[in-house]
Amino acid sequence: MADSSLTLYLNHFGLQREPFSIVPDPSFLYPSPKHRQAVAHLKYGFDREGGFILLTGEVGTGKTTLTRIFLKSLPAHIRVAYVLNSKLESSDLLASICHELDIDLSDQEGVSHAKICTDAIYQDLLITHADGKKTLIVVEEAQNLNHGVLESLRLLSNLETETNKLLHILLVGQPELLPILAQTDLRQLNQRVIARFHLQPLGQKEIANYVNHRLQKAGAKQPIFKVECERVLYKLTGGIPRLINLVCHQSLLAAYSNGSDNISGSLLKSAASEILPDCNNRNPLGHGRWVAISILFSSLFVVCAATYFLTQNNGNVLFHKNLSSTPASITEKKTAPELATKSPDGDKSISGRHAIEVIQNSESILSPEERLLELWVSGSMSWNMEKTYAEMIDSFELTLSSVEGLNFEDLLKIDRPGIVYLVEHTTEQAVLLTEIDGTELILAAENGSRTMRYDQFVKSWDGSFKYLWKPPQGYGVLKKGMSNRPLVDWLQTRLMLIDNKYEWVITGGHYTEAVRLRVVEFQERHKLLADGILGDQTTMMLNKLTDKSIPLLRRR
Repeated sequence: MADSSLTLYLNHFGLQREPFSIVPDPSFLYPSPKHRQAVAHLKYGFDREGGFILLTGEVGTGKTTLTRIFLKSLPAHIRVAYVLNSKLESSDLLASICHELDIDLSDQEGVSHAKICTDAIYQDLLITHADGKKTLIVVEEAQNLNHGVLESLRLLSNLETETNKLLHILLVGQPELLPILAQTDLRQLNQRVIARFHLQPLGQKEIANYVNHRLQKAGAKQPIFKVECERVLYKLTGGIPRLINLVCHQSLLAAYSNGSDNISGSLLKSAASEILPDCNNRNPLGHGRWVAISILFSSLFVVCAATYFLTQNNGNVLFHKNLSSTPASITEKKTAPELATKSPDGDKSISGRHAIEVIQNSESILSPEERLLELWVSGSMSWNMEKTYAEMIDSFELTLSSVEGLNFEDLLKIDRPGIVYLVEHTTEQAVLLTEIDGTELILAAENGSRTMRYDQFVKSWDGSFKYLWKPPQGYGVLKKGMSNRPLVDWLQTRLMLIDNKYEWVITGGHYTEAVRLRVVEFQERHKLLADGILGDQTTMMLNKLTDKSIPLLRRR
């Protein structure tokens, strides 16, 4: 499609960019529960001592995009060798890894190229390990690897010091990889897989949310697809995101050509027939060759730059139905204004709170981070719709703290609801800890609330904790001799509210020894570190005792 025609096509639907490009673009990724679980598995595998991590899925389910998001999230001390060409012999694969890791190779007479590469990789891994760095090898289309190459990778995974494995290897491939690894002669490699996840296609009830998410990311603000499109799309595509993109893209082209502002099920089916052979009776999972044909066709219309990292939608729900996309992570959140419009045939298009509403039982699904903010400010997710999650926290004068290496007693001292990370059945999940009631804990995730016994929790919890709290204006750690009149006045006011025998000390705005000694008494009384410093924990305890609106883990 020519640039001028594309511009007219985008303008027709009020779009800023093409919503259904097949170019893997992490910014368009719909963060379904399946995709979040996949990322959790990848992180879980990488956090463990070296070995193989396995990500499989049907063609077009989003494996490459997920992999890019995972790699983008890795800290700076992680080195990555990304191997795209899986149809290599062992020596060529090893050479590619050396090239990716900037390892220089020297010719050695009488020594095979494979051994030269392996020895060079080992020496490089030892050096980088000593420098505190970790190394990850990623191999795409791993189902194409022959047994010799897989064995070479297994031997690489054996590289270790006396106490540590030196290498992680991520194999990304289609379902055909699974029976290959299950073969007897590859059992040693299969036993070294420390985390694996098979990415399934979207379910029918997820398709509308997926389409809405991409349309919102592209800037659309009016309803486009009618209710029946959800069922038709699922029947045509089997829930495979790439095929959904192809069909939706072709449908938008057809609607634009016809001068239509929305897409019915019949129009969608007609458009699909042009790019999906036998679309009435097809099995999407069994027609990989048609995917390639569709990709070639759609590539003529690709106008999309691959921007890195998972961002969040900023528009409105675009199916004529009470639907939405699932919110993304805490650092990437943007919200959308409430909007309800009537379509020409009477169906409603409803959106809001990031399009958080879902089909099932009309119940609202919030991410753990959003639930946490809602505990502090009811209805917060429908406010300040153009702000990110971090900006919303700032607007409510809250602070997000993240700590690691805690024990259960530390949680009781903090005494604020917060995000914990639990590993259950090799899956890491972020959940909101809302309450501690004796030996039971109440947890809230996107699929609802549940209780967990203390002993189960401490076995599953990794010791990290994210929580919100509200510092006073002008807050900063206060030590003896420092000057901060608003904070010193706030401190003395709180001490007077707690103890009516407390007498105001004239300080001139300075944190004097007299006030410090009162703080030490307060800290000792409440079993805090009695250092006389007004820090986070002391401030939070003062808040807890003087502000009954603050959400706590333990009932008052």
